[in-house]
Amino acid sequence: MEESKKQNKINIELKEEVAQGTYANLAVITHSSSEFVLDFVRVMPGIPKAAVKSRIIITPEHAKRLLLALKENIDKFESTHGPIKKTDGKGGPGGMPMSFGGPSAQA
Repeated sequence: MEESKKQNKINIELKEEVAQGTYANLAVITHSSSEFVLDFVRVMPGIPKAAVKSRIIITPEHAKRLLLALKENIDKFESTHGPIKKTDGKGGPGGMPMSFGGPSAQA
């Protein structure tokens, strides 16, 4: 049994340029029958065009795992820091930041 645990370990490399992260304040999520596409966008005030900064394509099964992992982490965050404010998506806290405008998204 100890050997099977060792075989299931994955050595994950985090390169320096990736470790710095990419800021995004909008996510657009689309799907087909075989994949989910998550586009992360940075919307800037006064600029009518926004570029996708990162695109992640995952299977429906991985999308479900991501949902559950995100929920678990949000629950842990809220137990430490209090509830995250809900918004209506029309601007202000958690909506489009500072009423930037632009497309509404599912995130």
